[in-house]
Amino acid sequence: MEQLLSPTFKVETRTGLSAAFAVMAAIVVILAFPAPLLVSRGAVQDLFFILTMLVLAQCWNLLAGYAGLISVGQQLFVGCGAYAMFALVSLFGLDPMVAVIVAGLFAVVVAVPTAFFTFRLYGPYFAIGTWVIAEVGRLLFAQWKALGGGTGTSLPHDATRDMIGVDLLKSLFRMKSAEAGDALTYWFALVLALVTIGAIYWLLRSRHGLGLAAVRDNEQAARAVGVDARRMKTIVYLTAAFLTGCCGALIYVQKQRISPDAAFSVIDWTAYVIFIVVIGGIGTIEGPIVGVIVFFLLQNLLAGYGSWYLLILGLVAIVTMLFAPRGLWGLFSDRTGIQLFPVRRILKGGPLEHKQMGGPNG
Repeated sequence: MEQLLSPTFKVETRTGLSAAFAVMAAIVVILAFPAPLLVSRGAVQDLFFILTMLVLAQCWNLLAGYAGLISVGQQLFVGCGAYAMFALVSLFGLDPMVAVIVAGLFAVVVAVPTAFFTFRLYGPYFAIGTWVIAEVGRLLFAQWKALGGGTGTSLPHDATRDMIGVDLLKSLFRMKSAEAGDALTYWFALVLALVTIGAIYWLLRSRHGLGLAAVRDNEQAARAVGVDARRMKTIVYLTAAFLTGCCGALIYVQKQRISPDAAFSVIDWTAYVIFIVVIGGIGTIEGPIVGVIVFFLLQNLLAGYGSWYLLILGLVAIVTMLFAPRGLWGLFSDRTGIQLFPVRRILKGGPLEHKQMGGPNG
């Protein structure tokens, strides 16, 4: 009787395949770090674009795919992060790399009152509310004359040239200032992407991940079983705001010029991000990774087609939603059962328990 009651069951999420993938991913990351020293500057900029769009897509997927918060206003945090970075560098002389982190914190400050209003809305009203607030932000920053008003401004010429680490790279690898600046922003983007994916995966594997899934599926039922839905949504919303704000600031460190229309562009920072998540697979960590690669390839193949480019992207999205509602990764995972970032709980126990559970009486 003592043996029957012994607590030999345990819950696991990892699989043998996911462990092997973790090793492969670690090797890829290690190989990715010296990329600025091995490939052309154009290739480094392409990798930077992929990494920053991946961060934005993972953040939107965290909101929509795991918390059920369909936001059409993520450009608010991109723009706020970018303008905060410009203000800190241009007006206060802060180093751009340090300013990126502070800009993320500023995005969190903006997100607090934003959450207060938008969390009172549900479904399409929440989506429209986030878009309206983002437009208000664009109009407000367009009045900031010290940063160029509606026409925008550029970073001081020596701001990126004198960034922390530029002189070291120039002396060690004989890089030019522009190449060293691109290398630093690339490494920052790589670390930010790793932190974003790691933080989301940790959250989903924790007990908060279960509460988050319950809130997404049925908020009223989640409240009934004791899940603090508002707290869960607030944590996710503020986390996404911080990471998106950092990413927006980093993007404009690399661009070195800003304007309200560009920084708060709904097409560049929300529509494309939604496309990436929908194509790759919403509600999975793997989906945005697949989606950003597909988006990058399509962008390079179709860039010369003018306005047809957006029409073709829309057609691709429609076809995907019709024949693969869960995205390309969702279709692949459904047919193969493969999960590289497993979050489902698997109950495992000792031989005695397995034998008993497998009997005719269950």
